[in-house]
Amino acid sequence: MKTGLGLSRRGKTALSFIKAIGKPKIFCIGLNKTGTTSLKKEMELQRFTVGNQRQAELLFDDWVKRDFKQIVRYCHTAEFFQDAPFSYPYTFIAMDQAFPGSKFILTVRDNAERWYNSLIRFHGKLWGNGNVPPTAEDLKNATYIDKGMPYRTRFLVHDVPEDDPYKKEVHIEYYETHNKNVKDYFRHRPGDLLVINLKKTEDYGRFCRFIGCKQERNGFPWENKTE
Repeated sequence: MKTGLGLSRRGKTALSFIKAIGKPKIFCIGLNKTGTTSLKKEMELQRFTVGNQRQAELLFDDWVKRDFKQIVRYCHTAEFFQDAPFSYPYTFIAMDQAFPGSKFILTVRDNAERWYNSLIRFHGKLWGNGNVPPTAEDLKNATYIDKGMPYRTRFLVHDVPEDDPYKKEVHIEYYETHNKNVKDYFRHRPGDLLVINLKKTEDYGRFCRFIGCKQERNGFPWENKTE
């Protein structure tokens, strides 16, 4: 998989880079299907420069090697980032060290069960060929960036059995462990972490205060609906 960004040769990305110079970073480190796309939309409405998601996903192999140099370089192009690889283990620690003073947002669902059900329905629509959740063969034949990338992601990130890429117990533990690890890491720095459930109206006000913006709406936009 190619990881060279060629960022300076892309006019739009270069403009984002200029706008992002000297600005603090905000990272959404909640797992996929916890409202991350909706939060991205909100940040766009708030006029933050948002990282190019496909460029970030191309850095998957760097994350697998725990080599964060390219990921840090990519983060100079914008102010806000979400989803892969920022939702993966270890990335938020590397970003915190690379960009002192950054803010982190952990998006959560009502519980792990609801997150898991939303995940398998969404991936079923994308790659399941009628199967919810998709099978290992479905994922190996699916094309997202590269053929089989959905399978590699589940196997290398979530450490699932080779023949059961959506094993429920593994995913429930992964969700709960990720959230616990994030909260533990920031336990002595509560001002750097915001934990929100985008379905809760009161959390929108907390979000606005956290990022220092004026509250002009009553809640978050809702993108990528699966319920």
